[in-house]
Amino acid sequence: MADYGLIGNPLGHSFSPQLHRALGGYDYALWPLTEPQLEPFLIKRDFSAVNVTIPYKKAVIPYCAALTEEAQQIGSVNCLRKEPDGTLLGHNTDLYGLLYLARRAGVQLKGKKVAILGSGGTSLTAQAAARKEGAREVLVVSRRGELTYERLLKEHQDTEVLINTTPVGMFPHEGAYAVDPSLFPHLEGALDTVYNPLRTAFIQKVEDMDLPCSGGLPMLAAQAWAAARFFTGEDIPEEKLEKALKELELSLTNLILCGMPGSGKSSLGALCAQQLGRSFVDLDTEIEKAAGCSIPEIFQKEGEEGFRRRETEALRHFIREKGLVLATGGGTVLREENQGLLRQNGLCVWVRRPLENLPTEGRPLSQGGLAKLQAMYQAREPLYRKVSQAILENTGTLQEGAEKLREVFYETAHHQRP
Repeated sequence: MADYGLIGNPLGHSFSPQLHRALGGYDYALWPLTEPQLEPFLIKRDFSAVNVTIPYKKAVIPYCAALTEEAQQIGSVNCLRKEPDGTLLGHNTDLYGLLYLARRAGVQLKGKKVAILGSGGTSLTAQAAARKEGAREVLVVSRRGELTYERLLKEHQDTEVLINTTPVGMFPHEGAYAVDPSLFPHLEGALDTVYNPLRTAFIQKVEDMDLPCSGGLPMLAAQAWAAARFFTGEDIPEEKLEKALKELELSLTNLILCGMPGSGKSSLGALCAQQLGRSFVDLDTEIEKAAGCSIPEIFQKEGEEGFRRRETEALRHFIREKGLVLATGGGTVLREENQGLLRQNGLCVWVRRPLENLPTEGRPLSQGGLAKLQAMYQAREPLYRKVSQAILENTGTLQEGAEKLREVFYETAHHQRP
């Protein structure tokens, strides 16, 4: 059995092995334990240290000979370390993770009125973090608690910081949020502990308000960093945490291409994906596969509305993948729902080419000459600008464009924050 790992149920796909290998340099196993398996595992103690996740963060406490101050403060354990005498020491690194998340995002808690959405285990961590940082007032909001979401909106519109600790908006229920942050006129920043998708609808709303915010991936990485230090006793520098976080984020982020029909998204995307060692998806091609006919035939049979519906279905499916290169159709940005989907797990690059150089054959909406293309561009230009984080001028050779696209992706991704 490995010396280090994670216990919980279910575990699904975890990023912890990747993070711990990068941070501590050791093998890290996943042990999905059922409730009857938990006690024998803890009694046998055939490990050096383990992380603990739901639903066992409280269940492991009786097996601990001692708890650290952090674990006592929060009332739950997410790390167990076997001591030299064979007993277990319970610790909690979630508090450090949430404080790092806030600090990295530039969200100030000191002196602020903080509303914490949710009352579960992660809420306890957020409450401890807010108190530790000296928040002026800490509110705990839940559907059935004393302070409901309705009361929050009615009585506490002066809330300055929102922290979402609920699973609302988490895969596979993206697009939802517990409360609309735009309804708080005094809001100064927000955090979401959800990290799948990288940018929840909640965080996208705060981004649109141009306020400091972050999804939960930095918290996950910081928790792993603190756990690795606790496991090994080594002084792992925080710079190593930031490096591991950026590598993880880059591996998860989809490179998405948007732009006018015929701007070269498919050709550039396919070559760039090959260079990056990533899978390539052409959204229009996938729509045709699912429909069993060409896009002009879809337009003829179902009209533009039928095509757009199919387009959204395809986008919703593929946008949940991680580490893809995805070429979208020229009109994918037209639906507001699609705009949110494009921002979930991706970095969107707007591919531009002079209108007079755009091919129109086989493109139903591009027929009608240059005047038609100009009108289309004027209508879509604000939407391309809205969803994209970078622009690529595709005026050279295919090879030059792909190399430039790869550079833009790396440069922009390293300056983004999840």
